[in-house]
Amino acid sequence: MMYSGSVKTEIKDDGLAVITFGHPAHNSLPSGLLNEMSRQIHAAGSHPGTRLILLQSTGERTFCAGASFDELLAITDEGMGTAFFSGFADVINAIRTSPKLIICRAQGKAVGGGVGLMAACDYCFATEHVAVKLSEVSINIGPFVIAPALLRKIGLSAFTQLSLNPTRFFDAQWALQQGIIQSIQSTIAEMDHAIQQFCGPLLTKNQGALTELKRTLWQGTAQWAELLYEQAAISGRLALSPETKQLLTEFKKK
Repeated sequence: MMYSGSVKTEIKDDGLAVITFGHPAHNSLPSGLLNEMSRQIHAAGSHPGTRLILLQSTGERTFCAGASFDELLAITDEGMGTAFFSGFADVINAIRTSPKLIICRAQGKAVGGGVGLMAACDYCFATEHVAVKLSEVSINIGPFVIAPALLRKIGLSAFTQLSLNPTRFFDAQWALQQGIIQSIQSTIAEMDHAIQQFCGPLLTKNQGALTELKRTLWQGTAQWAELLYEQAAISGRLALSPETKQLLTEFKKK
């Protein structure tokens, strides 16, 4: 079984639900971890003690390396491919439909689906060590499932720049200017302090008002319930090509 990562939720006394995911391969996302993440986002959002959700990853260097290359290499038919990429659709839709605002804590680099996670969250904190890259075109696929989340936040021009430069990391200042992240601090400690200062007042606000604000922020996205899975099928089909398999194998050796 390729799912060797973990996802855990801690609901604090003040109502902050902290969801932490991790994986030994730079916090990459195999399907088991994706499934558990979407399940725990739904569970935290519906828990009566939750007032706000914080999504974070383990470690100090990498926020999320995106799709698991091992699992991509193991895909042998279109159904498997669609099912794998649908895991990303499930997580984004869980964030979208959660009645609670979801804050992202990004401490380091993010690639592919990791960038999609940052963009899907309602507000994103980062350190100056954050850098974002969409590497999908390098392996003959594309950032199809996460595209709607990124387009919603940064627009077509910035998404084009990001997706057509698959070997380039764009720094935290670029991500801030484009709207992937909303706040940058120099260190993890300073970021955590900023998150505490931001979340503290929100945890005391009227929950009905915050839920309605969340709905307002996500107006016009109801079609994602179908769209993201259609996009997943495109990625699933492209992942089967021999060229993609060869490129993935070469990437793993680096």
